[in-house]
Amino acid sequence: MPEIKVIITAGGSSRRFGDENKLLYKINNKEVIRYSVDLFTEMNFQIIIPTNKDAIDDFQRLFKNYDNVTITEGGITRQQSVYKGLLQIGSCDYVIIHDGARPLITKEIVQEGINAVIDKRAIITAVKTTDTIKTVDMNKKITSTPNRINLINVQTPQIFDYKIILEAHKKYQDKSFTDDACLIEELGLNVFYIEGDYSNIKITNKIDIEYAKLIMDEKKC
Repeated sequence: MPEIKVIITAGGSSRRFGDENKLLYKINNKEVIRYSVDLFTEMNFQIIIPTNKDAIDDFQRLFKNYDNVTITEGGITRQQSVYKGLLQIGSCDYVIIHDGARPLITKEIVQEGINAVIDKRAIITAVKTTDTIKTVDMNKKITSTPNRINLINVQTPQIFDYKIILEAHKKYQDKSFTDDACLIEELGLNVFYIEGDYSNIKITNKIDIEYAKLIMDEKKC
């Protein structure tokens, strides 16, 4: 069996959420980030959580009874935090990178990604875009309408060969990318995707909490 470790990102500012740290906000009496941590814990993975300095004590208290969880100080950006997490890992065969703000991930999606990465080396989770997407210029003028059949909405987890994603982060640490797959693409390597789930939302605003509750309640039925 390959050795697989997990990085759960937790360094966001939660500006759009309000004064509270959205990852510590509770959905059905359980913190947002703990849904992901518990899922990966049940799958027997070691977990690194890079977070901002002000939140380290909160996360250490939350996960004090988790032997498989390590809290570490992240960077200013998500990219910097993931890189610090990769360095903290030390070594493994593959690494799973997941947003702590996505509490509705499933074991089935994680396992499908693991099965795929062994052959493909770089896997993201995504769903097909259902909206029409426009590109625009600085004057808010529409410049083109891409065919949505070729468009996907990217989610996490993203799963990579550890050596490749570490190399990409080292090489491009002075640049800024919106997700980890972009760094692999910049290396000139192929990235593939597996079908995610439209319910695998990212908590951004308070209304997302209510939506997540509805999804969780439906899944219990």
